[in-house]
Amino acid sequence: MRDLDVLTAISLGGVCGALGRWGIEAAIPWNGPPDFPWATFAINVSGCLLIGLLMWFVLEVWGPSRYARPFLGIGVLGGFTTFSTYSLELRDMLATDAVVLAALYAVGTVLAGLLAVRVGAAIGQLVTRLGGR
Repeated sequence: MRDLDVLTAISLGGVCGALGRWGIEAAIPWNGPPDFPWATFAINVSGCLLIGLLMWFVLEVWGPSRYARPFLGIGVLGGFTTFSTYSLELRDMLATDAVVLAALYAVGTVLAGLLAVRVGAAIGQLVTRLGGR
């Protein structure tokens, strides 16, 4: 296999990210509607912040790297964030007629995630500027 080293980096990163997600979800369990799924929300929004920060450094600061983006971006953050759990939680909310909660969760997660990516990139820019790069 041609890129087995990159696939290995992605796999190792995915294990790390999934374990981190599992730990947070175990610490902040969701009991279904009418509760808000804070763990998944926090995981996805913080993952967006970190991808914004990471991509700033990968694309603007560090230069070419065979493993940084696959390990950190695809692996760690791909294993950490969870669109599938977000979707299942939305389905559960709608199945129990928690329509307002589902709408707040659906829209809030997307808007907070988009804002978090931008904030992450801005933090990267600020750190770079303060570091003299």
